[in-house]
Amino acid sequence: MTRLEPAQMAERLAQDIPDGSYVNLGIGMPVMVANYVPEGREVIYHSENGILGVGPTPEPGTEDPDLINAAKQYVTLIKGGCYFDTADSFAMMRGGHLDIAVLGGFQVSADGNLANWATDNEKYPPAVGGAMDLSVGAKTVYVLMRHTTKDGEPKILDTCTYPLTGTGVVSRIYTDLAVIEITENGPRVVELFGDNSFEDVQAVTGTRLLPPAA
Repeated sequence: MTRLEPAQMAERLAQDIPDGSYVNLGIGMPVMVANYVPEGREVIYHSENGILGVGPTPEPGTEDPDLINAAKQYVTLIKGGCYFDTADSFAMMRGGHLDIAVLGGFQVSADGNLANWATDNEKYPPAVGGAMDLSVGAKTVYVLMRHTTKDGEPKILDTCTYPLTGTGVVSRIYTDLAVIEITENGPRVVELFGDNSFEDVQAVTGTRLLPPAA
């Protein structure tokens, strides 16, 4: 079975972000999406700690210690980028001013519910951050996550078993195996990576998938 690496997953998702979009990138794999803006396309990336115009990851040795994203990772600033306080940042998130939020996920349900801030593992304390604000404030939510846990358990399920971040908020899921769109009839596979078959992906998914449209 073909499994994409995180950078490949981020690059694939970046291809689906329209020109001129304002996009928030969540903590984890989503931050890598900023490294893959397609040529000829302008995308304005937002970080919830107060940056508009987040650029690619800086080259080693060029980091600015005063320029980090919400995950405390070094970033760059594109020409025309700006900084502001958290109140303004969350006003953007809650006010419907972001076209897309790219979030990580622990679980996504067949009807687009998202769980990404708490699990039942006591070693990892809950950390919601701005995920709830983004899940309901952004016009579109894409989830970037591995298709299964490290133990091989499905992360796309009939019903989430972890506490929810938002209900019915997810539009698309980009995993290391496939791209899946949430539709009113259920999750539909829109793209399979490498030599993966629909049956391969269905076998590691915890809900019924719809095959790619003919």
